Amino acid sequence: MLSRTLLRSSSRGFTSPWLGLLQKPLSMSCQTPVTICAALTPSRGTFSAFSTSPLRLNIPKPAELDEAESQVWDILASEFSPTALLVRDVSGGCGSMYAIEIASAKFAGLSVLKQQRLVNAALGHLVKNWHGLQLRTRAA
Repeated sequence: MLSRTLLRSSSRGFTSPWLGLLQKPLSMSCQTPVTICAALTPSRGTFSAFSTSPLRLNIPKPAELDEAESQVWDILASEFSPTALLVRDVSGGCGSMYAIEIASAKFAGLSVLKQQRLVNAALGHLVKNWHGLQLRTRAA
């Protein structure tokens, strides 16, 4: 619903940055490819009588990861056995800022703050060299 002021201003010829948004359909574009890998079925996992967990889901590593993203991926995959993992360099390729989304059963029952502290602890030596980190965690 549009406010009366906005409707009046549009009829009088006044422009507003919001009017352009209301008249044009929104379109989104992404300059960098986003890959979210999730193992949704137990058939993709492996079972080992010698493992500490009865079912370990193996997420395939995306081929488009660069060396630094691959290093982060390997650390998180080995530490948390995630069901979904996304690692992206959002700094334009210089390696100073990363976006990480991770879902793991190890986060069950923990607050978001504790989940993120676990990830920061696992990546501690790498995070010290970064400018920023966008981190989303959730229990699987």
